Amino acid sequence: MDTTQLILGLVFSAIGLSYFMYGKKRGNPLVRFTGLGLMVYPYFIDSTLLIIAVGLLLMLLPSLYGRFFD
Repeated sequence: MDTTQLILGLVFSAIGLSYFMYGKKRGNPLVRFTGLGLMVYPYFIDSTLLIIAVGLLLMLLPSLYGRFFD
């Protein structure tokens, strides 16, 4: 594992923790599960670009869902 991947995993996991806490506080399961996904996925992906792409997609998921399906 590269140092860059380790740092990106730490950053996206920290963002995921804040998503999880916010979703739990507001009672929003989509945000809560998105936070869990952000915390877990870096452990399963080895590519730096893929870590960034999946992380950004997961971060945008709640707002895209709210825009198109609410």
